[in-house]
Order: sequence, then C-alpha cells, then structure tokens
Amino acid sequence: MARLRLGEILIKQGLITEAQLQDVIECQKTEKGHLGELLLKKGLIQEEDLASALGTQLLIPYASKVSGLLVPQKDQGLEKLIPYEYAKAHLVLPLSRNINSLTCAIFNPFDLIMIDNLKKMTNCDINFVIATRSDLIKTISDFYLSGEEVNATLWGRAVERAQSSTSKEHILAEEKSETELSLDRLIARAEEAPVIKLVDLIIRQAIDERASDIHIEPFKDKIELRYRIDGELYQIPPPGKHLHQHIVSRVKILAKLDIAERRLPQDGRISAKLEDRTVDLRVSSLPTVWGEKIVMRILDRDAIRLDLSILGFDAKQLVIIRKALQSPYGLCFVTGPTGSGKSTTLYSCLTEIMSPSKNVMTAEDPVEFRLDGVNQVHIRPDIGFTFAEALRSFLRQDPDVIMVGEVRDLETAQICARAALTGHFVLSTLHTNDAPSAITRLLDVGVPSYLLTPSLNIIIAQRLGRKLCPNCKEAYEPKPEELGEVKLATDLIYRPRGCDKCSHTGYKGRIVVAEVLLVDEKIKRLIGKNATYSELRDAAREGGMATLFETGIKKVEEGVTSLDEVLGVTVI
Repeated sequence: MARLRLGEILIKQGLITEAQLQDVIECQKTEKGHLGELLLKKGLIQEEDLASALGTQLLIPYASKVSGLLVPQKDQGLEKLIPYEYAKAHLVLPLSRNINSLTCAIFNPFDLIMIDNLKKMTNCDINFVIATRSDLIKTISDFYLSGEEVNATLWGRAVERAQSSTSKEHILAEEKSETELSLDRLIARAEEAPVIKLVDLIIRQAIDERASDIHIEPFKDKIELRYRIDGELYQIPPPGKHLHQHIVSRVKILAKLDIAERRLPQDGRISAKLEDRTVDLRVSSLPTVWGEKIVMRILDRDAIRLDLSILGFDAKQLVIIRKALQSPYGLCFVTGPTGSGKSTTLYSCLTEIMSPSKNVMTAEDPVEFRLDGVNQVHIRPDIGFTFAEALRSFLRQDPDVIMVGEVRDLETAQICARAALTGHFVLSTLHTNDAPSAITRLLDVGVPSYLLTPSLNIIIAQRLGRKLCPNCKEAYEPKPEELGEVKLATDLIYRPRGCDKCSHTGYKGRIVVAEVLLVDEKIKRLIGKNATYSELRDAAREGGMATLFETGIKKVEEGVTSLDEVLGVTVI
C-alpha cells in the first residue's frame, strides 16, 4: 500500500483544505522550506498537528509532554550517551536504553546525517518517537540542566542532585548557622563535583543566552539569579538558599579571590573554556545584609566583532569618524552612561588604526579585551598606579596612539590634551549625556581652553538600543497619541512580538544610537570663548550633527528598532 503524503494526511484529518495545500505548494517555488514548515509559518496548522501527521506518515509514535511519554528514564546514563550540546543543537532527546537499543525523541525525522551520527556516537540501534520543537527544547533543558526530577524549577532540580551526598539534617544545620562553617569545609564543599557542575551550568547557560552579566543575589529566604540580556535583566529559576555560600565559594576559588574574606568587596577574573574558544568573566563580590552578592561580567570576544561598520553608526557618521581617526594627533572622546558600549567603540576605533608601524598603548581599569599588537596596561589605583601615572610612563615609551579607559580627573584630562598637542593620537571616554556637554564638562573640571581648542578632534556620544528580532517583528501604524510630538517619515513602523528565536522578548541584539560632533573651526572658536552648552549645541546642529534622538528615529523608520526603545534611551 502506498504511503500517504503529508498534505493528504492533513486534509484527511480536516486540518487544511485542498486549496490551502495548493497555495502552500505554490509558495514552495519561491520560499525555502519543507511543506510542514511553510504550513506552520502561515498559521494553518499547529506544532502538534505537524508532529502527529509526520508520525502517521512515517509510522513513528508521536510523544508530547502532556501525554507523559516524553520523560527520560532515570539512572541509565542517557546524558552521557548524548551530550547536552549535541542534544540542544539537533533537538534529540534520549528516552530509554535496552542493551544496545536506544529510544530517542526527535523533531526532524528527515535529518539522515544526524541520525547516522547518532548511531555512531551511541553505538546503539536507534528507535524514534516524534515530538514538537517547543516540547523538545523544554524537556532537553529540564533533563540536562536539572539532574533528578525532584524540584519543579530549572536550577532546583540541578541543586537536588548536587546535594545527593549531603544529608537533610546537615543542610538544615548549615542554613541555621552559615557563620559556623569552617574555611576548610567551605573549600571542600566548593570543590565537590555537584557544586562545580552547578556553577558551570549557570555560566554556560548565560553564555548560551547571550547574557552580558550574571547576578547572584542573596535574600532572607531565597537566592535570585538574573541574566542581563540586551541590556535588560531577566529572572532565571534559582538554586536553593542553602547552596548560596557554596556557589560563592566556588566562584571565588575560580576568580582567585580570598574565600575567607566576606566583609570587603573583591574583584577578580575567570577564564572559561567553551568548546573552541575562551570567554573571560570579570567577577565582583559585594557583602550585603543577607550574604555576598556576586556579579560576573561576561567578556566574550568571539561574540562581539570589533568593527565600526557593524556597530550601528550611519554612513555619514562613519565617514566623519574614520576621517578623524586618520589624523596623526588629536583627542577623540566617546561619551555616554555606564553600559552604553563606549569600550566596544573605543576598541573598534583601535582596530581601525592599528598597524605594525604604530606603537599603540592603552591604560584600562580593568583590561576588558586583549588585543594582539597592543600594549595594554591594567591600572591599579590601590597601589598608586593611576591613569595619570600610566600616561606619564606612556609618554616615555615612544607611543603613536594612546587609549585611556576613562578621564576621571583634571590631571588625567590635562595630560591627555598635552599628549595630543605633542603629536600623539589619544582616545578616551567621559560620562556625559551628549557630545556638546563633553566640552563643557572638560572646561568645568579645569582644562584650559588654550589646551582643549587645538587638541580636540571629535566627540562621539552614544546609547545602546535593542534591535527588533527580524524573525517576528511586526509592522503597524502608530496612533497620534503614541507619537506625541514625534514626526516620522513613514506611515508604518515595527514593534516587537516575540518568538522562540528571541526567547519571546521581541528583541535580539543591540545597536548603537549615536551623535557625532566633529570639532571644526567654528566649535574651536566657541571653546576659546568658553561658550555655553546651548551655544555649542546650536553650532553643532548648524554644522550638520544629528542628535541622539534624530539618529534613533531614523533607525525606527528603517525598522531596526522600535519607537518605545528609542524613547527609552534618548531625550527628544
């Protein structure tokens, strides 16, 4: 008997009509994708409908979380047969093993290469059941990131396994008196395999989710675990409160911090190896009333391309920046609040001008990215090695380009200006709201106008806005009350919706929203006259500078980001 085709099965089940099937078949001529994928994309069927129909077509059972069939057997070592990264990448979940026969749930039964690799990897005959993408994603996370099925939360399950060797009475005793834990016991617990695995999971999950920071925060009866993704903090199901001290101790050991010191803040660094790359984590511990809070800043060089052309500057701004970077001497400032991407822009500028013929030196606190061919120095204010001291030393090292992580005081600002006047190109950052206010800030702290006027070349003020997910953003016509005083050059703009690819946030990645002030002769004359902020801003606008808000609105009109996002990071 001939096997029914997928479309015929769906029609027979009353899920689609013949006309709908023909429309989708016609679409296949221009759109890539299998028939089932296109039916899902057009909203004609649900995930469960497709999985069930494929099961019927291929004579393979369909398993769902609701049915209770999508539950891996315990104590069979299934997670060792198929590693987590492979299971996540290929959406395959081991369910049970009987001698040399392995039953797995899969999403794509037509991926013959994956099936062949699975046989070689496990050295087993493979039996399949079909499951939906969303069920597999959830169940794979629950199974691999949790251990035994004891607690309903993601980390709670991993924690339960982590405590398998510790009696309940012992845990309760530790909860009552954490201060009685000896240093030797803390170190021993932190070095136990379950705690190591739990910390590794927290870090790996954060990297997989493209997080920039991990927050581990203790409170009276709980721990909060939060990831900062695209500038927003998201809560993650946390481990139990009784594991807090063990987690902190493990992180401190990795970061080479003093595990016995709980009264003072500490800073350290971890290098985490992840497959074929190394990710640096900057660790900060802070004593709070409920214990030590840990924040880990993830510095993933491979996840960030240091290229000015992809950061988000528009074409006109790029021309101005690159022209300024070709100058043999002068001052370049990048301004904005903490977390606005200033360091990434500075590093991208450095990569533009680096060459074997130039001696490039940086003074940073701390060094965030390590660049080949650049002499990078870590500032240590606690021993008197400040930015100003580093700059004085740099000037005796025959530099061509100097990068200073941040201008924090008059002394550093003056040395930067003098270095720029004596034939060096100097890049640095300031904390100001926009580009013109950087000039008034430098004048206010005491930098003489006669130093600033000839040395200042360009000021870049920036913010980071979240980019709309290209997979699910939707067009709409904004209402007049939503726009207020905002004027748009288009009737339709885009807003976030949310899908699996963006973790249902509607946003994926971030983009620079900037204003670029080229210090021309008119601006220089105003600096020499100690002009006010308003005078400087008006002159910059007359010279063609687009404000942060105007640049953001342009990105809204281009469909890159949403109106709400621009209004949230800029001021009209």
